[in-house]
Amino acid sequence: MENYFKSANLIDVLIKWKTHLLIIVVIAALLAAVFSGPAFITPLYKSYAVAYPANVEPYSEESETEQMLQILGSQDIKDSIIEKFDLARHYEIDKDYKYFKTALMYEYKEKVSISKTSYESVLIEVLDKDPDTAMLMANAILDFYNMKVRDMHVSKYAEVIDMYENQLQRKRNTLDSLKTLMLDLGTKYGLIQYESESQEIMRGYLKTVYGNNAGHINTKEVERLFSNMQKHGGQLVEVVKMIENEAISYVNVKIDYEMALRFYNSDLTYSNIITNPFPADKKSYPIRWLVVVVVALAVFVLATLVVFVLESRKKS
Repeated sequence: MENYFKSANLIDVLIKWKTHLLIIVVIAALLAAVFSGPAFITPLYKSYAVAYPANVEPYSEESETEQMLQILGSQDIKDSIIEKFDLARHYEIDKDYKYFKTALMYEYKEKVSISKTSYESVLIEVLDKDPDTAMLMANAILDFYNMKVRDMHVSKYAEVIDMYENQLQRKRNTLDSLKTLMLDLGTKYGLIQYESESQEIMRGYLKTVYGNNAGHINTKEVERLFSNMQKHGGQLVEVVKMIENEAISYVNVKIDYEMALRFYNSDLTYSNIITNPFPADKKSYPIRWLVVVVVALAVFVLATLVVFVLESRKKS
């Protein structure tokens, strides 16, 4: 046979069998056209959406787009879509079937595709026998994505808010304690403002007061304040400085708390939709002409091999 293939004139063989080959290819093409029609293969319509992630922060080293892909592919979003559109009935899968869940998820995977584009956006493609259902499913996937991210953010910000509230309460308690200590220094020892009081005490102690009060200096009171300032002046300075620092820290924490509260109460969306899905007016599957061409070529090759085998046997 090898010798035959090497020596035989292939063109002559094809010309000799051209009528048979042509009839076989035409019949195969016609059968492919018939069996790829809607009577045998349910036509599927494609609807798609293109979106960018928004108002999200990536985890670890992943990008916002990769995070969006992970969330869109999560099982709870799949389950929500399956439940919303009753896909078990829609895909005609018997719930009593032994591998019902596996078959259902296989159909979902075949009909729903989520991928990243070269422009770092996310492409959601849905195939379905009903073009309106395909569009609604693509929209619903984005809606459930927004809901899931919203739930994740609410849960996270609830923890952050609770942490800030506890921190603010501790700082308020610290400020109240410092204010009480400062009030105690004022009522017991007459110490309120270190710098101004120190100046007045020294003027009275050194008798350098000018004006109408120069001759009415309460020496005993000056000496008492001087003694108190020596004993507790350092504590007064420390308390005043701590109050200032705690007040600044309290304000900073409160700003962060209000920011977290704003995000917690805000109604944000987490995707920027570049292309909204729409119902297709032309089926995407099967591509009838492609089926016909592939079948015709395959049958032609197979028929040609059969012809060569027949010619080889006849030759030998």
